[in-house]
Amino acid sequence: MQEISSDVIRGYNDTIILFFLRKEPSYGYEISKNIKAVTDNKYLIKETTLYSAFTRLEKNGYITSFVKEADNGKKRTYYQITDSGDKYYQEKCEEWRLTKDVIERFINS
Repeated sequence: MQEISSDVIRGYNDTIILFFLRKEPSYGYEISKNIKAVTDNKYLIKETTLYSAFTRLEKNGYITSFVKEADNGKKRTYYQITDSGDKYYQEKCEEWRLTKDVIERFINS
């Protein structure tokens, strides 16, 4: 099975993360697991990439974080999308549609 190169998808990690946070607040491991499941193991996001994205998204005001105790008593940092993050997500989706349209013109069917 072929995996997606991290170079190809790098510009859309934020979009992928925000996709999950639009549904509900979540934490790093859960988002990583969901990415793996949704892509049928074709894209495995590295932990450093994921947490760098969280830092960048929070710095830009697209997400906020809070600590919550899990059922097992461990504390986890959860992330949730902001209104600004939702707007950014919509912009990135539109950018993707345009990018896809342009690149498809250079792909042999």
